[in-house]
Amino acid sequence: MDSEIKEEILVREEFFHCGGVETQVLKCEPSPDLFSDANVSRPKLLIFVIPGNPGFSSFYVPFIKALYCLTNRRFPVWTISHAGHVLAPKDKKILTTPEDANAQEIKDLYGLHGQIEHKIAFLRTHVPKEVKLILIGHSIGSYIVLQILKRAPELPVFHAFLLFPTIERLSDSPNGRIATPLLCWFRYVLYVFSYLMLKPCPESVKSWLIRMILQVKHLKNELIQANALQPFCLANAAYLGGQEMMQVVKRDDEIIKEHLSKLTFYYGTTDGWCPTEYYKDMKKDFPKGDIRLCEKKIPHAFVLHFSQDIADMVADWINNNLSKI
Repeated sequence: MDSEIKEEILVREEFFHCGGVETQVLKCEPSPDLFSDANVSRPKLLIFVIPGNPGFSSFYVPFIKALYCLTNRRFPVWTISHAGHVLAPKDKKILTTPEDANAQEIKDLYGLHGQIEHKIAFLRTHVPKEVKLILIGHSIGSYIVLQILKRAPELPVFHAFLLFPTIERLSDSPNGRIATPLLCWFRYVLYVFSYLMLKPCPESVKSWLIRMILQVKHLKNELIQANALQPFCLANAAYLGGQEMMQVVKRDDEIIKEHLSKLTFYYGTTDGWCPTEYYKDMKKDFPKGDIRLCEKKIPHAFVLHFSQDIADMVADWINNNLSKI
C-alpha cells in the first residue's frame, strides 16, 4: 500500500464511559458521528478489533488504517482498549449516553470476565442493532470474541477472525509456563516497583521514554501513550494476564461448533502462546473449519511489524464476500 495514502487517513480518538470506566476507542471512518447523525448514511457493517494484552489500542493504528484502505473505505474500522489499560488525558472529553446511567455494574471489571462484559456493553450501547459486525480478536481478544458469541447471541456478528488465538491451555504453552508464575505470584513485585519508580515520574519523561523505546525497536506509534508506563494500567494488564493463565484452559468446542461457519482461525508457526500443536488439534477436531497456519513466520505480536500482512489476509476475505453482507 502506498504510504502516502495511509498517512492521509485520519484516526479519531474518543473516550467513552463504558461499564463505569473511561474507554479509549480509535476509529477509521468516513465521517464523525457516523451512527448518531441522521443526515449521514449509515454503513451496513462495522469492523471491530479487540486487542490482546496489554490492551493498548494505539498499537493497532497501522492495522486498522491498512484494513480501512484495503476495503476501499467502505466500512468503519474501530479498535477498543481494555478497561483500565488506557487513561484519558485530563483535558479529554468523556462521551456518555443515556444508557450508561442505567447500565449494570460489571463485577471484577479489570479481570477476564469483566473485560468480556465490557466489550459486550460497548457493542450493545454504541453500535446500532441493524449494523452487522465483523469481529477481529487478537491473542486473548480471540477468547473474548468467542465469549461475545456465547453471551450475546443477539449481536449481529457476520464473521469473526481469531488471530494468533489464545483460546486454550494458555498456561501449558511454552510462553505460558514462564509467564504463569510471574503473572500469578510475582506481579505484586511489579506493582510495588511501578508505583515507587513510575508514579512520581512526570508525564513528559514517560512520553520521552516511550518514544526512545519505540525508536530502538524501530516501531511507529502515531498516538504516543504514556499509559504504557502508568502504574495503574500496568497493574491492570498484569492482573488480566494472571487470570488468563488460570482461566483459559479448556477450548470451548461447543461455541466453536455452533458458529464454525462464521469463524476464521489464524495460527502462527513461531508462536509461543498458541503453538502449532494447538493448530493441528483444531484442524483434526474441526476439519470443515477455516483454520489457517501462517506461512510467513509472522510473530504473535503482529501489530509491531506485520500489520500490513495480516490486514491483507482479512481484507481479501471481506472483499471476496461483499455480496453476502
